[in-house]
Amino acid sequence: MPFTTVFQQISKIPSVQGSMRLFSLYVVCFLAGCLVFSGVALAHEGKDTKGSESLSGERVISGTVLEVRGEQAKVDTGEVQYRYLPMNLREEKGLPALKEGDRVEITVNDQNLIVDVHLEGEESHHRILHGVLAQPLVTGHETAVIQSKEGQEESHMIRPLARSKVASIPVGAEVIFLIDEMDQIVDVTFENKTEVDKVQNHEKKKSPLKGNFKQVSGILKQPLKDNMISVQPDGKKEQQYEVRNLVQDKFKKLSSGQEVILFVDDENKVTDVSFIEKK
Repeated sequence: MPFTTVFQQISKIPSVQGSMRLFSLYVVCFLAGCLVFSGVALAHEGKDTKGSESLSGERVISGTVLEVRGEQAKVDTGEVQYRYLPMNLREEKGLPALKEGDRVEITVNDQNLIVDVHLEGEESHHRILHGVLAQPLVTGHETAVIQSKEGQEESHMIRPLARSKVASIPVGAEVIFLIDEMDQIVDVTFENKTEVDKVQNHEKKKSPLKGNFKQVSGILKQPLKDNMISVQPDGKKEQQYEVRNLVQDKFKKLSSGQEVILFVDDENKVTDVSFIEKK
């Protein structure tokens, strides 16, 4: 007799029917519980207990300030070694300085680097920005131009501890940036594993050092206008260049006749400028 027929016959037995109904009820309750748990997990993904957004791999460590000496605070977090927190992490945000005995919450990223420091119970306001680096980082890796998924470009300063990590991101790779209360980039991670694989398998533009940009020396002939300038190198014809949004404020200080050194990227756009201010 086929197995399905045997099963149908057994299922008609009253005692078996009761057991099956009970088993079905258990299954339904279990699945419902899983869905509720998944919903809660997704609702909290990327957020800490204060509602401030965070990136995958980040964690919060609690500790007590043991002493403050000079420009750093020594914190006992229960780990093997003490944590030393730069005092300017809070000073730049206008937050109260740490003092001995303070209970603090330290946010660290997937590389165990400090992202942020807050007193227990203190509000933090981080936000997440999905996008790509629109261009290689400029000299010093202090600022980044991000193109959001909506196609808009915005510039952000990069916190010192995050600069090497942001500089390692290829231009055009889909990533997630964490922006702090000062509108600065404090962390970055890839959007998904597919992006990681793409970067590993294909050569992409990463942010070069200053020496990797082409340098153009000359006299500024046309100040910034409609994102464009013109420069006349010594003994050569006047040349026009588009100026990246990131450095346009520097050009607003310059007038015709100023000696400049332009740093031009591989898209022939000005990504930085050096000049001697006129007295």
